[in-house]
Amino acid sequence: MIRVGLLGLGYFARFHADAWRRLAGATLVATADADPAKGATHTDLAGLLSERLDVVDIATPPPTHAAAIRQALEARPEAIVCQKPFCTSLAEAEAVTAEAEAAGVPLVVHENFRFQPWWRAIRAAVADGEIGAPLTATFRLRPGDGRGPDAYVERQPYFQTMERFLLHETGVHYLDVFRWLLGAPDWVQADLRRLNPAIAGEDAGHVLLGWADGRRALLDGNRLVDHAAATTRLTFGEALVEGDGGVLTLTGDGRVARRAHGAVEGEEVLAPRDWPGFAGDSVAAFQRHVLEGLESGAFETGARDYLEVMRLVEAGYASAAEGRRVAV
Repeated sequence: MIRVGLLGLGYFARFHADAWRRLAGATLVATADADPAKGATHTDLAGLLSERLDVVDIATPPPTHAAAIRQALEARPEAIVCQKPFCTSLAEAEAVTAEAEAAGVPLVVHENFRFQPWWRAIRAAVADGEIGAPLTATFRLRPGDGRGPDAYVERQPYFQTMERFLLHETGVHYLDVFRWLLGAPDWVQADLRRLNPAIAGEDAGHVLLGWADGRRALLDGNRLVDHAAATTRLTFGEALVEGDGGVLTLTGDGRVARRAHGAVEGEEVLAPRDWPGFAGDSVAAFQRHVLEGLESGAFETGARDYLEVMRLVEAGYASAAEGRRVAV
């Protein structure tokens, strides 16, 4: 039984805690949060680390990440998991990644969107050649939660003060998904803008990824508008992945369908269903992967590889600021 300790009991950490409690092979033995009202078993990381943990799960804001990782490394757990956005900068993330490697402790970024069941189904279909050679991928991010002066306040109020928001906090998920689907792109071109004056950062924009062979992937993001879904935060939007032999579509109910080139009707690849937890139970799927990684030694979102995703984010901001395509 893998002993897990969770640092942080904020809004999203509740999905971590719920998933750890449901996963066979793991037990959430302790939690820590500085706010006593949240009912943690410890008030700081030192107390948490006294529990002889196998996995330390860091679910606190980015300014706390580097110090927490360094303190956790001293306890030599079997693995450290850290939420995204990963640290406060690429340089800080590079530093703690190198320190974890030197200590021989796997450092894994909690990047759960690629573990959403619809993206797993889409990737499997692409890998199996069900749409032929992939040509384009598009995701329309439409959660519809960014309107008015109280946008994000109820759930994650710190969103309002983030100077980098759409791409840094949310769009990074889809840059990771596109890279996972199609491989590392050659360049990034971005147009980012702020529509809600109540927040500090950008909340809409287009980010285009390009490959030398002509493939393209587009993140079309706008947090003020929604999409047709009973729960807009299930899939967060709609996707289209096109190849020379067919098309895969994702709709807001979590359904994935495939239509062959030239056909009018399609077939269902993944049916919608009621999922526990967050966004297709993707947190639990990610954490299950961590448990499997402790056995295999392989992690899909290890920190070293995730640095490449962060470089795409930096290229996106540079492109938007300079009005040009940025090579990566």
